[in-house]
Amino acid sequence: EVQLVESGGGLVQAGGSLRLSCAASGFSLDDYAIAWFRQAPGKEREIVSIINSSGGGPFYADSVKGRFTMSRDNVKSAAFLQMHSLKPDDTAVYTCAAQLDYYCSEYGCYSPHDYDFWGRGTQVTVSS
Repeated sequence: EVQLVESGGGLVQAGGSLRLSCAASGFSLDDYAIAWFRQAPGKEREIVSIINSSGGGPFYADSVKGRFTMSRDNVKSAAFLQMHSLKPDDTAVYTCAAQLDYYCSEYGCYSPHDYDFWGRGTQVTVSS
């Protein structure tokens, strides 16, 4: 079965850190760009970060730039989102998604509609 599974979410105080993981099973991520999206209650899903198949980029949303770092390990077929200096506004369900790298190179992959594979998400809650 092809799936993405996120882990690492939780409750943290403002200013704290969390590291999210996205693990693929049933397929290799070698040829895929990977993105992290987040969705807060009552808000639309938004892009957080994207990394291409070779680990290049990454792209970060302005709201997380300088605080979040995305990386990947193709041997482990996994991607990571290291989050520092967390704020209450970062509270959301964080979900990873994957799409073939050539598609993202040609069309861009900033919208949820660009992605074929999705995890179920992990909750991040930042208390003030």
